[in-house]
Amino acid sequence: MSKKITKRSDNYSDWYIDIITRAQLADYAPVKGCMVIRPNGYEIWEKMQSVLDGMFKETGHRNAYFPLLIPESFLKKEAEHVEGFAPECAVVTHGGGKKLSENLMIRPTSETIIWNMYSRWINSHRDLPLLINQWCNVMRWEMRTRLFLRTSEFLWQEGHTAHATKEEAVEETIRMLEVYKTFAEEYMAMPVVDGVKTESEKFPGAVDTYTIEAMMQDKKALQAGTSHFLGENFAKAFDVQFQDADGARKYVWATSWGVSTRLIGALIMCHSDDQGLILPPKLATKQVVIVPIWKGDAESGKVIECAHKIKEELKEKFRVHVDDRLQYKPGWKFNEWELQGIPLRIEIGPRDIENRVVVLARRDKREKLQVPIESISEEVGKLLQSIQNDLFTNAKDFREKNTFTVDQYSEFEEKVVENGFFHLHWCGKDLCEEKIKGKTKATIRCIPRDSAKESGKCIICGDNSPQRVLVSRAY
Repeated sequence: MSKKITKRSDNYSDWYIDIITRAQLADYAPVKGCMVIRPNGYEIWEKMQSVLDGMFKETGHRNAYFPLLIPESFLKKEAEHVEGFAPECAVVTHGGGKKLSENLMIRPTSETIIWNMYSRWINSHRDLPLLINQWCNVMRWEMRTRLFLRTSEFLWQEGHTAHATKEEAVEETIRMLEVYKTFAEEYMAMPVVDGVKTESEKFPGAVDTYTIEAMMQDKKALQAGTSHFLGENFAKAFDVQFQDADGARKYVWATSWGVSTRLIGALIMCHSDDQGLILPPKLATKQVVIVPIWKGDAESGKVIECAHKIKEELKEKFRVHVDDRLQYKPGWKFNEWELQGIPLRIEIGPRDIENRVVVLARRDKREKLQVPIESISEEVGKLLQSIQNDLFTNAKDFREKNTFTVDQYSEFEEKVVENGFFHLHWCGKDLCEEKIKGKTKATIRCIPRDSAKESGKCIICGDNSPQRVLVSRAY
């Protein structure tokens, strides 16, 4: 093993990068701001992708693929959209050794090219709703980058849907937000707050942007997914109309929504510890690793054979791997699998075989218990479910412990230095929102959907406020 992982308490940022590099999740690419996702990291993304793709298809969506290159003129058709993304765009000016007649943008997102195609595909109310998702890469020329959290190129999915009515589009926007929330909480074991963004924080070209916000272990917020109600903006920009049942021509209503490989960064920062990665069982590509232990060559065959028999019993229900490599000692293997976050380790040696028992080691609590071989499948199932539940409960308790309701600016200014979530009153004015950000580097993450109407006074100007908003420093 190489150098130890930096402790979270010493330097949280270095700890995060150490986890990624030591667990071989990703590495820095030759192009500044880009990353190489290594097999250990990509396996996590594949598992996330598989689960989410199933959830999308259950809600009626189908996958398609659209080009990487977008004509510059397309981005200019929607004013807010081009203004929001122009600084982040990478531009192709030459191809085949010649200057192009029109610059091409490497997609920062695909609304424009997709809506250009929708103008060809949508003519009648019978063509609606159109529910399409794509899995792809995008490019945004970021100045400050960090592996998984913010890179110039990243992987994501982007859903783009077209509807006959505003009500249907709004319903779709909320439905997909709830899909993201379900995935975050039930699979990632990461509690989130869902709500609507302020005008200044919404997606360029959207009428409303909804978000899920999670608290990381340094008590900062991370935007983990967004769903946008686009109104008729893109339909009008690309003249996407349909004939309704009465023969009238109308513009369609639109949504878009997406999550990215940023979720891997969220998974790391939500659960991991100073020994390495901790993966929720539902997203671990290896839920159980069996480590056979022996002292001499005479014992190895019998122990390895028993380990594989246990695997055969467990593999019908669980994702199991036997680490029977001869070149590494058991202690090295224990550390390696802890570093990689495998939820459960099974240890078995000659004496265990004689006594018909095995040792189960939990990654999250680093606790061990001995169980009979005959009941191993039942015990593994119980422990994996317990780990999944405990990770969520611990993350939720941590968030609640570090969430504050504050009415005085002086108190907020004092507490925000230590980070956390803050429920504050805000009058709705851009100027007060800017003052919060300028003075404290905290932003209004969202207006929570479950926030009750509660009259109060804006923490900045003292004007009336209809309800509290969620404020935090964020990634």
